[in-house]
Order: sequence, then C-alpha cells, then structure tokens
Amino acid sequence: MARVTVEDCVDKVSNRFELVLLAAHRARTIAGGGAVTVDPDNDKNPVIALREIAEKTVPPEDMRESLIHSIQKNVEVDEPEAVAAPLLPNDRRAPVLGRDDQSTDTVVDVMTEEQLLRGLEALTPSEPSAAGGGSGGPRERGR
Repeated sequence: MARVTVEDCVDKVSNRFELVLLAAHRARTIAGGGAVTVDPDNDKNPVIALREIAEKTVPPEDMRESLIHSIQKNVEVDEPEAVAAPLLPNDRRAPVLGRDDQSTDTVVDVMTEEQLLRGLEALTPSEPSAAGGGSGGPRERGR
C-alpha cells in the first residue's frame, strides 16, 4: 500500500473520531515498543497505525479495548468468590464493632436523679475527719 487515506480506514472504523483515537493509541503503542504487523517501509508510527487499520492486521475491537484499558483510572478487579476461603468459626473471630452479640452486653441500671442524690448523701461523712481537722490543710500550718 503506497499511500493510506482516511477513506481506506473509514470502512473498517465507521466513526472518524474513533478512528483518530484508535490510530493515535496504536501509534503510541508502536512508539512504546509494540510489535508492528505490517511492513514499516520507513513510515512514521501514525502512518503505520493507519495502514494496520486499513489492512485489518490488528482488529479494531482489540485496539478499542486496549484504548479503554489505558484510559481507565479504576481497573476492575475480580472479587474472590465466597467459597474460595472458608470463614473462621465464631470462637476464633475477633470482635467487630457494631456487630457483636447483644445478649452478652452488660445491662446498665437506670437511676433517677433523686436516687443518685440519696446515694451520694449516704457516701459523705456526717462529721469532719480527725486527720483533716477544721484548721485547714498543710499550707496553713506552715504560715
């Protein structure tokens, strides 16, 4: 093929914009060391890419997939199947916040304000202690 034109390639890739994207991606692949499937004939990489498209030596679907993969930022990763690894028994699992067994939680008593005040009054001594005395603490003794 002496000269490649857009008309030679449009019947293989119907959308001209997609043709430009595929040819540019293929030219970058060739520049990066990709194997050339036609005789280079001392042509530049974009011309070689167009000749490959025109001669159908590289399927447009393969180039399209390669282009999409090169543009993707989040590559899909196949998740392992549920049967791939057995789950640990409950007694060997570490506790997970928010998912633990509700029946093992301790029950918190509910107390009214009056009950709390009566309980605090019962804890306070009625007489001042003999060690503390009424004359103040150690700071006042040294003065």
